[in-house]
Amino acid sequence: MNLPITDIKVGIDFGKGIDPVGRLVSSRGIIYFEYHEEHIQKGIQISPFRLPLKNGVAELPLRPFEGLAGVFSDSLPDGWGRLLFDRMLRAQGIVPSTITPLDRLAYVGTYGMGALMYEPDNSPSEGDITIDLDQLAIQSRAVLEGSSEEVINELLALNGSSAGARPKALIGVDKSRKRILYGAKHLSPDFDPWIVKFPNFHDGPDAGAIEYVYAMMAKEAGVAMPEVFLFPSNRGGGYFAVQRFDREGTKRLHMHTASGLLHSDFRTPALDYEDLLNLTGALTRDIREVEKIYRLAVFNVLAHNRDDHAKNFSFLMDESGSWRFAPAYDLTFSGGPNGEQSCTILGEGKNPTTKHLKKLGLEAKLSSEFVGDVIEQTKQAIGKWKSLAAEFQIAKSSFKLIEAALNKI
Repeated sequence: MNLPITDIKVGIDFGKGIDPVGRLVSSRGIIYFEYHEEHIQKGIQISPFRLPLKNGVAELPLRPFEGLAGVFSDSLPDGWGRLLFDRMLRAQGIVPSTITPLDRLAYVGTYGMGALMYEPDNSPSEGDITIDLDQLAIQSRAVLEGSSEEVINELLALNGSSAGARPKALIGVDKSRKRILYGAKHLSPDFDPWIVKFPNFHDGPDAGAIEYVYAMMAKEAGVAMPEVFLFPSNRGGGYFAVQRFDREGTKRLHMHTASGLLHSDFRTPALDYEDLLNLTGALTRDIREVEKIYRLAVFNVLAHNRDDHAKNFSFLMDESGSWRFAPAYDLTFSGGPNGEQSCTILGEGKNPTTKHLKKLGLEAKLSSEFVGDVIEQTKQAIGKWKSLAAEFQIAKSSFKLIEAALNKI
């Protein structure tokens, strides 16, 4: 591996080939960015609030993204993906703190999430072979236990640039959902790109089943969701998988998190759903998209999903430059920082109620009828927890914990 990298070409590919976006250069610990003239002429805003289109060189802020603009930081893995990459560096005798964010972008290369691409492309190679999810879960566990040098490269190839703390892999799934291939790069037309998750140390063996039940309840509540599936397992309640929403056939969509758009550090919760509703309105200029995120806010509160930080909300942009709110993801029972919602509701995080949710909707200029219908529909959907938990064999201890929290809300 040739380190450090000080110059990165940024491109974008919506499925018809790579178009230049600009150039990142690192000098004396500062990263600079300049848009390509061709991209400026097209008028496509990849990050309208924090990196708007303009001529000339921009010095990027050191915080909160280690010297990168949020739009480029969104391409980088955190949590699990960063753990894998840093383990690989140490195995090669490289101290992770000595490499730059540009080195990490080069490792994402041209096969990350979304439509942005980075050259040079130092992303790992992968094979077109069938994989076994139970075996992959064992290998993931080995990484968490620190005894895994022999499987890190294989997992890196599968991980791509997917973010989040839970072990996961980018895979290809056939129409029957019986065959699973390495899936971060080239897939045959018979396979669609998916992400599959595995339990971490803090999860029980039924973590995948719980997230699947939450996805079913969210769909019932009218939340926009991607396709989901619970792959069977010989080692627990199954592996939760979700179809990638940054891909539509051969098309790629540009993806940007609320964290990256606003330069909000998701590790230090400071976001309110009022901010998200305003952001969605300003970015999409479509009240239907604002309604989508309101539905998600209601679900997260009433379903006790308190890990609703700024990186768990994303937006998608197509080749015309039009934005929309992305389908929901990472919906599951969670405690949040100090037991509070990561994303507050008009300032309330500890004990948000339907009164807060109603006020939130009305202040966003949503009709009182719509607000009332969403809250009632969500209550009805979450009311199916008991029957769904039994159907998907949620452990009794998990069931009691979640049931008590839902009843309290």
